Amino acid sequence: MLGASIATAERAFTELTACDEVIDKAAARGAEAADRLQTLLALEAKEEVAAELAALETITGEVRRSAVTLRLLNRILGRDAAVEDDAPTAPVDRLREIDLPEVPSAYGDDTEYDDLLAMADREAEIAPKLESAHRERVAVVAAHLVGIVRQAAQTGFADERFALASLREARTAHTLWLRCLEQRRGALER
Repeated sequence: MLGASIATAERAFTELTACDEVIDKAAARGAEAADRLQTLLALEAKEEVAAELAALETITGEVRRSAVTLRLLNRILGRDAAVEDDAPTAPVDRLREIDLPEVPSAYGDDTEYDDLLAMADREAEIAPKLESAHRERVAVVAAHLVGIVRQAAQTGFADERFALASLREARTAHTLWLRCLEQRRGALER
């Protein structure tokens, strides 16, 4: 009986170690993903960015399954206090389009234009500012997306609520990034 108890405890601790390794590997993979995302966002590689976000969801799923095992093992070993399901989750920073730098417009002020040439002159005058504003908007969203992934990776995606909220925000930031790219393309092709 004692031998069976010892063998069971050894298996449990082996599983605990395996669960911890999943979390440690997820943290490393998440940090690597953040580095790749930074590069891919700078290259504006839309499909590759989407693929990287999908890979992060896979990592989060692996950690979530491992966390379920970890909780069960801690209960079996009488270490319930070691894992608190109701621990407060860190807030996830949010970025919305309204938070981005404004884009100048030839129509933005109350100036009345006498003819189309005056309007064209105004558009030519603000063109460098327009390009700079769009570039800055894309950069702000890209930095936010990378920051969210880095923040989630630092926890090894172990806090399930935080990891899921981070991935939701990363997807939202990705959608915003795509919108900013499209707005820039539309504004600068005129």
